[in-house]
Amino acid sequence: MQELINKIEAVSQKYSKQYKIKRNPSWFLLKLQEEVGELTQCYLMMTGKGRSKNKTKKELRDDFEKELADVFCHVLLLARANGVDVEKAIDNKWLTWYKKLKKKNRENVSKQQHKKETSRKGVK
Repeated sequence: MQELINKIEAVSQKYSKQYKIKRNPSWFLLKLQEEVGELTQCYLMMTGKGRSKNKTKKELRDDFEKELADVFCHVLLLARANGVDVEKAIDNKWLTWYKKLKKKNRENVSKQQHKKETSRKGVK
C-alpha cells in the first residue's frame, strides 16, 4: 500500500507544481470534496439520472471509473498529509468487524456440526 501511496504522492506533487497549486492541509480535503462531486456527477449520468452529454454507455462507465480512482487517490493523499496509516486505520475500524464476523461464523458452523452429530446419534 505504501508504494502505491508514494506513487500517488509523486503525481500529486507534479500536478501541483505544473499548475502552481499550493497544497496545504485544507487543500487535501477540499480537493477530495471536488472529486466526490465529479464522481457524483458521473454516477448520475451513468445511471440515467443526469444528462449523458451525448456520451456512450462505455464512455460514461469509463468516466465513472476514472472519477472513482480520483476519489480513492485523494483519500490516500489526505491520509498521508495527516499522518494516517491507512492499513492500520482500516484494520482498526473495518477489519475488527470482519474478525468478529469470521469468529461468529466459525462458532455457528461448530454448533451446526455438533447439532448434526448429536441428531445422528439420536441424542436430543
